[in-house]
Amino acid sequence: MYIQIYIKFLLNNLYHRLIFLFLKMKTLKKNYLKSIFVLLFLQVNLVEIHAQTNELKPIQIYEKEGLVIKSYDFKNLEPLFKQQNDTTYVINFWATWCIPCVEELPHFEKMNQKYASQKFKMILVSLDFPKMVESRVLPFVRKKKLQAEVVLLNDPNANEWIYKVSKEWSGAIPATVIYRNSEWKFFEKSFTEVELDTQIKLLIN
Repeated sequence: MYIQIYIKFLLNNLYHRLIFLFLKMKTLKKNYLKSIFVLLFLQVNLVEIHAQTNELKPIQIYEKEGLVIKSYDFKNLEPLFKQQNDTTYVINFWATWCIPCVEELPHFEKMNQKYASQKFKMILVSLDFPKMVESRVLPFVRKKKLQAEVVLLNDPNANEWIYKVSKEWSGAIPATVIYRNSEWKFFEKSFTEVELDTQIKLLIN
């Protein structure tokens, strides 16, 4: 991570130096064109490095028998809802004590497998109590053989972050966000396999 930050620093310096040279060499067509290409190349690299270093930061990591679940407050999880990388994201809010949530999880798992080879990312956000992660959530993930990424949202200020996820959300679960860049859909409902697949296809194709 420190290497990425250092490279980003160097590229930023080069980028600003080239802007200066670009302004000075305006009149020279060959140098002018070369500068444009170099600037574009550096800008693309800066964006990629920024994306790599802008990782979600868990507040705690739970591990049991090789399974890992990362815990976040909403502030650290929020970047997940603002990705602009042409990937289709399916973010499902659920809990082990929520019967409708558990019943629809197999549909989410099927979609996770179906679209695994495409620009697709599924995250299952557990709203279980933190004290239940090791005794209930991790064993549940193992028993159900969940392959989609499971994280825990540990943030007691639900009245604040629920509204940030969607103004339409009452706070009931299951609830799902499906988005790709600026195309965003929120659902406060249970899905059948066909319904879920239909909504994903609308964005992924």
